[in-house]
Amino acid sequence: MTSVRAKKYLGQHFLTDKNIAGKIVESLRPDDKYRQVLEVGPGMGILSDFLLQKNELEVFLIDIDTESYQYLLKKYPSLGNRLINADFLTMDFAAFFDGPMAIIGNFPYNISSQILFKVLDNRRQVVEVVGMFQKEVAERCTAIPGSKEYGIVSVFLQAYYKVEYLFTVKAGVFNPPPKVLSAVIRLTRNATSQLNCDEKLFWRVVKAGFNQRRKTLRNALSALINKEKMSDEPMLDLRAERLSVDDFVGLTNKISLNR
Repeated sequence: MTSVRAKKYLGQHFLTDKNIAGKIVESLRPDDKYRQVLEVGPGMGILSDFLLQKNELEVFLIDIDTESYQYLLKKYPSLGNRLINADFLTMDFAAFFDGPMAIIGNFPYNISSQILFKVLDNRRQVVEVVGMFQKEVAERCTAIPGSKEYGIVSVFLQAYYKVEYLFTVKAGVFNPPPKVLSAVIRLTRNATSQLNCDEKLFWRVVKAGFNQRRKTLRNALSALINKEKMSDEPMLDLRAERLSVDDFVGLTNKISLNR
């Protein structure tokens, strides 16, 4: 097998530019924080070639595409059980990784949000992510309060990670080229082991606020708040996009106290 056919239903756009591939891999910063790295959707291994040159890292590859898996088996026979033919979204991290780890990849654009929420679900173990996303998604991840891109994924990621927009990537370096620009971002786990509030309620407040983002929070959160007790709360007169992570934490605590 000399190559792998990109499959539209899997959202595959194989990176072909080795300079960009090297730049993505060099954006990882282990610095003794981790030694295990998982590459998601390696395709034909353009990132993997650079990753496997880093002797300090124990590299794992996961691809749901059986054709890619068979190709990579022949290309990297020494990987053994560190080459995994499975769905990243259903992966049990604890079965493969014994401590802090990083994730890297040219991620399929059709499951970008699911990938990010999988990272959030495993935030106690995933200390760094370097990934290629559709530019629009990258901008949402890094958006600041008050911008139109700022939303649910911005708040959740920034609650637990430092999020950096690293560089933009043009469509011509992919096969087949996507119809959109792409961008590489880096997530670095911050010091927040747990938010200073009821985290489950925090997630409900953020989701409810942005699900009706044109409404003020007083209306968007009407099912969660005690309207009488919180009639004078000024944050409720704002829209969700105006609140920072700390604001949402504070509002969640006020809702908890006044239920």
